[in-house]
Amino acid sequence: MLRRIDLTGTDADLRRVLPRARVDVQAALDAVSPIVDGVAAQGYTAVREATLRFDGVDVPDPRVPARALHDALDGLDPAVRAALTESIRRARIVHEAQRRETVDVQVVPGGTVTERWVPVSRVGLYVPGGLAVYPSSVVMNVVPAQVAGVSSIAVCSPPQKEFGGLPHPAILAACELLGVEEVYAVGGAQSIALLAYGDSPLGIEPVDLVTGPGNIYVVAAKRLLRGVIGIDAEAGPTEIAVLADHTADPVHVAADLISQAEHDTLAASVLVTTSPSLADAADAELQRQIIATKHAERITTALRGKQSGCVLVSDVDDGLKVVDAYAAEHLEIQTKDAKDVANRVRNAGAVFVGAYAPVSLGDYCAGSNHVLPTGGCARHSSGLSVQTFLRGIHVIDYTEDALRDVADKVVALANAEDLPAHGQAVTARFKDA
Repeated sequence: MLRRIDLTGTDADLRRVLPRARVDVQAALDAVSPIVDGVAAQGYTAVREATLRFDGVDVPDPRVPARALHDALDGLDPAVRAALTESIRRARIVHEAQRRETVDVQVVPGGTVTERWVPVSRVGLYVPGGLAVYPSSVVMNVVPAQVAGVSSIAVCSPPQKEFGGLPHPAILAACELLGVEEVYAVGGAQSIALLAYGDSPLGIEPVDLVTGPGNIYVVAAKRLLRGVIGIDAEAGPTEIAVLADHTADPVHVAADLISQAEHDTLAASVLVTTSPSLADAADAELQRQIIATKHAERITTALRGKQSGCVLVSDVDDGLKVVDAYAAEHLEIQTKDAKDVANRVRNAGAVFVGAYAPVSLGDYCAGSNHVLPTGGCARHSSGLSVQTFLRGIHVIDYTEDALRDVADKVVALANAEDLPAHGQAVTARFKDA
């Protein structure tokens, strides 16, 4: 089922040989650029045209009425409402612990540097609505923004024909649960452009930052608009890597690989194992379990794609080298002494330890955030958190004596960089000296 890559006894260039989805963002940029330019010039008129073309629904006014939010929550399955409520509660516990405090540092007598943490004023949160519906993404975006103290939050999600041009009711219900009142029935690249530029006639104010995952066109729009707005990341197809040895249960391994493949035909499911017998057993389980799944064709396509595979390694140490090189969005450790192994991981969006912490737990109710770096970006980037919505501002406060004491050092460095006016900006304050 899974393509085998045997790295036992080899010294391969891991970044080159490991499975990875190839996504042509440049081609998407070419398609998205006219949409973004149109929204910049024409505002919601261009958004409405793009929505009709791509979503097949005409939305004269994108603002979701308050009554629709209320009705969506009233009509939500009680079990789903209870699950969302618990997801929100757990996410708040984790994200409240991420708060940053003001730090005052006395560098020298009379000279201090203070770091203040200030929330972004207004953010736009994107919630996808394509192959699947993601009320959980509402939770994962809104909770850290609220905990950070963001005062203005707007959510965009694609309109759905079957729901009268509104976003999916589960998404609206999650917004209502979280107290988000500003929700727009707009998806795709046009939603990112609308958030970036706003629309004065409709009273839509531009945002400062956009977060949340989306398809390649959303990614392309984020790339084009970076600078006009801040962005969290350019999210690619979802990924799971499972590092397992002979102690892992192949039933669990197969179920977890399938759970990620369920997202999209480009989703990546990678097993890294020291045990050929586990690899064989997991393959057999994949065949058995896929038959019983709702999205068997999608899952099969993803598992057979070049982005998925089974990597055989000599030992757990080599397995750690592989998963660190791969830098998965989600990494499960299903080995002996799993906690110790997990503590040695350097590159992953999130690490799930042992048999009872599957990725699905993190998707919904672990309390962690599921908006995570993909495509190897976990080597240098973190997942969404309270820090995403905060800016650190240094406040420098020096007395006359403290500046005088360091003036010669500033002048020396300014002259070394051939920027003498920098030094003169200091010495001008001491002309009486």
